[in-house]
Amino acid sequence: MGRNEDPQRQGVRRRDFLRAAGITVGGVTLGGRQAIGVLAPRRARRRPVPEGHLLEAQPSDCPIDTVVVVMMENRSFDHYLGWLAADEHYLERGRSRYGSKFTVDGKTDMTYVDAVGKRHHTHHLVRNRAEPHPFRGCGHPVPGHGWYAGRAELANGFLADGSGNDTYALGYYLADDLPVHAHLARRFAVHDRSFASLCAGTFPNRQYAYTAQSNGEREDPGPLRPGMFTTPTIFGKLRDAGVPFTAYHTDIPLLALWGSQFDAFVKPLDDYFEACATGTLANVVAITPGFQGNLRTDDHSQGDVRVGQRFIRDVFNAFATSTHWEHGLFVLTYDEWGGFFDHVKPPILADERASGNLDDSFGLAGFRVPTILASPYARPGSVDHRVYDHTSTLRFVEWRFLGAPPEGPGGASTWNLTLRDRTANNVAAALAATHPDPELGFEPDAIEIRPYSAQCPTGEATATPPLPEGEHPDPFVLDQELEEKLGKDYPLAAHRPWLDYLH
Repeated sequence: MGRNEDPQRQGVRRRDFLRAAGITVGGVTLGGRQAIGVLAPRRARRRPVPEGHLLEAQPSDCPIDTVVVVMMENRSFDHYLGWLAADEHYLERGRSRYGSKFTVDGKTDMTYVDAVGKRHHTHHLVRNRAEPHPFRGCGHPVPGHGWYAGRAELANGFLADGSGNDTYALGYYLADDLPVHAHLARRFAVHDRSFASLCAGTFPNRQYAYTAQSNGEREDPGPLRPGMFTTPTIFGKLRDAGVPFTAYHTDIPLLALWGSQFDAFVKPLDDYFEACATGTLANVVAITPGFQGNLRTDDHSQGDVRVGQRFIRDVFNAFATSTHWEHGLFVLTYDEWGGFFDHVKPPILADERASGNLDDSFGLAGFRVPTILASPYARPGSVDHRVYDHTSTLRFVEWRFLGAPPEGPGGASTWNLTLRDRTANNVAAALAATHPDPELGFEPDAIEIRPYSAQCPTGEATATPPLPEGEHPDPFVLDQELEEKLGKDYPLAAHRPWLDYLH
């Protein structure tokens, strides 16, 4: 939560709050146990590492009752978390806990060839003197990340003809630059094989995150309007099963793109902080950051990553200081790689629209995205090497609440949305089932983040060269109908105390 919130909203600090957490909060009964119920008192002694295997339990016995998914924008794994592979203190702790073969697959030392044959090395953005504004892409084109640009990058590297990239796409950050990611990655579970669902841009991937398909759409759709998408969603399945869910928005309510059917479940982000404080979160929570303006919080290359750090810190802190935490799972991920370099080749995944021709195939995943699972049931400082995409989070929700088997395509024919989520690996496979450790080992609201830049200096706005084939210049342009509905049917936060740090 923001440092300038009033004391009642901010609440007591985490340890004092959780010591008093043996209270009953609102919830529903699922599978014979409360989905959000009585939290056990803090044990005086805890095992140092959570044990067991979560997916060996029955869904009704699963200790995870509240799932919060935060999907940010346009960053790759190596670009954001490649430094973990060279963090000796982190690696040594991992070896001591999990054996001598503990590793994380990240790289920051790479070389790529541009369209005229010149070699360029990856570089630390903050220390590169040629980058006067390293936390924001001032003066650079947005790296290419659409259907065609992604395939150019896969075929010929991240400076290839058709990528739309300059050397900004070869930049990376280190732990000190992204302190919130560093704290979460070192404490919880990192997925180093988590891929964008499609080798494509923002909206096709966000459609997969909600529906396990993009309805054949390859690129961002242009002006956004209510009801423009008609594919069945995970939210429709949750609603029909009586499972509480909420989609919290900052400025654009993405669930409105599926029409008014979900209006009762769409709320402004201020309500999320209130629900955390009062212990009234739904079982499934989707959070979208701010996508527009100079102070966008989505981590897009046109924004300032330090603002994104503050946003993630505050959203996580609200959850971690709530009564939901001890039975909760916080998933931090990104919709796609944003055109930034990554050394791992995307896999081919099962999909109804798969094709042997990769130029036309919806089975080709995008490059890796930074994904961290934070929970008392996450083994500390662990790495999961299994292949995941956005539908792997759907698979956990489907197992926990909708009758899916823990793994594999079996079970009834009604729990899944498409072939993709029916065959997806379950993100919770590496979580433990017993001996949770709710202590963080750090105070999120005490993480120091460098001052931000509200906008690029005059004359140094983001460059706008010709876009790669098929790419839309801004996927978050709204049509008049959606503009009119904002503030009426989809009210934004009136005061936004969680954004006080921006003013």
